[in-house]
Amino acid sequence: MKLKLGIPKGSLENATIDLFRRAGFNITTSTRSYFPAVDDPEIECMLIRAQEMARYVEDGILDAGLTGRDWVEESAAQVVTVCDLIYAKQSFGKVRWVLAVPEASPFQSVRDLQGKIIATELVETTRRYLARHGVEAKVEFSWGATEVKPPVLADAIVEVTETGSSLRANNLRILETVIESNTQLIANRDAWAGEWKQRKLADIRMLLEGAINALGKVGLMLNVERANLEKVLSVLPALKRPTISSLSEDGWLAVNTILDESTVRLIIPRLKEAGAQGIVEYPLNKIVM
Repeated sequence: MKLKLGIPKGSLENATIDLFRRAGFNITTSTRSYFPAVDDPEIECMLIRAQEMARYVEDGILDAGLTGRDWVEESAAQVVTVCDLIYAKQSFGKVRWVLAVPEASPFQSVRDLQGKIIATELVETTRRYLARHGVEAKVEFSWGATEVKPPVLADAIVEVTETGSSLRANNLRILETVIESNTQLIANRDAWAGEWKQRKLADIRMLLEGAINALGKVGLMLNVERANLEKVLSVLPALKRPTISSLSEDGWLAVNTILDESTVRLIIPRLKEAGAQGIVEYPLNKIVM
């Protein structure tokens, strides 16, 4: 039996493949094929645009796939959300679809767009958003380069952003957030109802979440004399309490802990001052809670 898994093609492709690598799955893509190779004989991969993923999962063409919550809601697909994976193409946080207008425009809220033109890829979600606010406006599908359309081709846009830098570069300001989104692992309802596929997806979920938990963190090992242990521990912030074990040499202990990578350069010199020896920093692929 095999699990048919959709990998998002495009902006999330490299981040997704790297996340799977950290989780223990090596996925190899080719410019000539939409069927990446994976070193798990129980998985078949297919590259699918994130915008289309939910529909193919809903229809059973794929058992599961990774896509944004925004595209699941846009298509109104009936799928199972296996887990949220908080990562995106530039960072590992959420993204926002925002309503934006030219800096010089008089618009201050969505209600000012009554009867105006809004360009976006997220057409249905935008229409539902306008309806919730009692606004009637013309929502046009944008085939790309959405930021350059106001004010000539549209009065406003609904566009995805992580930092807002692209919008600012195009002299646009954000009025409101339409929807927040993050990557999700979704599954076909029938596939999820099957014992084998549900177990396989649960295993994948655990490994992917473990890989995300390890992002930005490193492991640190060191040796310390028992007399200096409290001084060393006072320097160490830890994910949980450090692991401490006895060494073969009397009076010496080994300490193993997990730190934010950004803090290590500050902490290692203080550890050395506190009496730590044999300090080793090592990378982490997964932290399974």
